[in-house]
Amino acid sequence: MLAKQLSIFLENKSGRLTEVTEVLGASDINLSAMSIADNSDFGILRCIVSDPDKACLALKNAGFAVKVTDVIGFTCPNVSGSLAVVLKYLSDNGVFIEYMYSFSCGTYANVVIRPSDLQACEELLEKKKVDLLAANDLYKL
Repeated sequence: MLAKQLSIFLENKSGRLTEVTEVLGASDINLSAMSIADNSDFGILRCIVSDPDKACLALKNAGFAVKVTDVIGFTCPNVSGSLAVVLKYLSDNGVFIEYMYSFSCGTYANVVIRPSDLQACEELLEKKKVDLLAANDLYKL
């Protein structure tokens, strides 16, 4: 149940995030989740959107550097220790998490991960009966 995530490279200057959201809004694309990581020169906006292909094209046409990456989304109970259980499944089986972001909504939490081995990760999570999010469900959050 892989989903497409956009990684958008942004200069560290005021207004760049606003420009991204304006391009997406003008293209009728909704942001479901996002995370920003930065260093002194640039930032990387990682996001899940309602239509990744359309968003990628719109952003490229607006002059942004965009990369599409496969990620895995899952839900877990929004209680202490539940994420640790899932992450332990992965670490015990040698699946390294390159990055992760999450957000909670009431009694559950949604998690997006980029594992070192997508196939092994997905198979393991299915085997452990982790509630994987289908791409279309993730795009609509």
